[in-house]
Amino acid sequence: MRMIDLIGKKRDGQALTHDEITWFIVHYTANKIPDYQAAALLMAIYFRGMSRAETAMLTLAMAHSGNMMNLSDITDYAVDKHSSGGVGDKVTLIVLPLVAACGVPVAKMSGRGLGFSGGTLDKLEAIPGFRVALSEEEFRAQARKYGIVLCGQTGELAPADGKLYALRDVTGTVSSTPLIASSIMSKKLASGSKGIVLDVKCGKGAFMATVEDARQLARVMVDIGIDAGRDMIALISDMNQPLGITVGNALEVREAIETLAGAGPQDLREHCLDVAAAMLKLAGRGEKWTDFDSVKQELEQKLSSGEALTKFRQLVAIQGGDTRVIDDPSLLAQAAHKIEIKAAASGYLAEASANYIGMAALVLGAGREKKEDVIDPAVGIEVFRKVGNPINAGDVLAVIHANDLNKADEARRLVDAAFLIAHEPVLPLPLFYDVIV
Repeated sequence: MRMIDLIGKKRDGQALTHDEITWFIVHYTANKIPDYQAAALLMAIYFRGMSRAETAMLTLAMAHSGNMMNLSDITDYAVDKHSSGGVGDKVTLIVLPLVAACGVPVAKMSGRGLGFSGGTLDKLEAIPGFRVALSEEEFRAQARKYGIVLCGQTGELAPADGKLYALRDVTGTVSSTPLIASSIMSKKLASGSKGIVLDVKCGKGAFMATVEDARQLARVMVDIGIDAGRDMIALISDMNQPLGITVGNALEVREAIETLAGAGPQDLREHCLDVAAAMLKLAGRGEKWTDFDSVKQELEQKLSSGEALTKFRQLVAIQGGDTRVIDDPSLLAQAAHKIEIKAAASGYLAEASANYIGMAALVLGAGREKKEDVIDPAVGIEVFRKVGNPINAGDVLAVIHANDLNKADEARRLVDAAFLIAHEPVLPLPLFYDVIV
């Protein structure tokens, strides 16, 4: 085969075959195709799109470009979740121990954050001593013995995705739906799970700005999973305002602990219950956990009884973390300065824009613009009001946690810009917009 023929074929709107897609992925991963030709194909895909069959073939080829995890020695039905990222998204820290407390083993590999979308590994590393780098042997042994593991990627999963993502990032082709979907799903398929719950976010703090864009992406990813023999559920969730109260690594760990202890903000708690219920629904395979209301009641009981928090404590202890922070979250890193943001007028909160708040957290050092940037676990923002809440002049809308006052000044301008107060009542934002199966 010749790469120029594949480029021309896709440029002209024709579908690529299984052999052509596989040949491209194998040879590009092996550095036998130059970046300029791969970039030309990506641009052709960006403009011409891919069929459902092409997208599934691309995803599977990317998944098979590295190790394919087999978790059958751990559980006969592994279930996983993926979030498309957002501001204040500490859901994995809550949902995994919650599901594990119901007797369903969860063995998840997560990533680091880039931009204002905080990574699960960065949050975990805010816990002193917590070890996110595990060997595959450790990963398997922990999952078998304790039924819960949460760490960074072990082995070489979907290396083709890493190469293609870096190329997409510098060629303006990131926003192609088939390329986004294949990137996400190749890693999910390679990780060995049979049931996958996708939390696809939309709004000002998400990559997908509209519900329809998120629905389209979710549909493509669900179809990929189904075509690959997986059971799939996708939830379309709101990211116009931060999820929960806190944005920032140690702050979000504290909030996750509070939620696992049966407290925490209502929106975060309800969001986690719905994601966990979807995971249990898949794990039940039509024989258990089929009634959504009864499943949520069981999950709420795991929170109120302390069983979910006990499972999180076990996770922290096994992976070397200081479990004292669970009983006393004040032991987590704390910023030197706290700056209150107060309402200038009375009315109703119309916006608490997640993008501005996320950018402010990034400025403070809670996120990274480049992979090599160092995270400050202590800094971040607390946002105390939700869209639709009545507001009185002088109310504290947010608190900035900063270690650098110059950065705090820039963050303050962004947080101020995030809030819009209306004179008339405003409807609250929904947690979820749709479910795709």
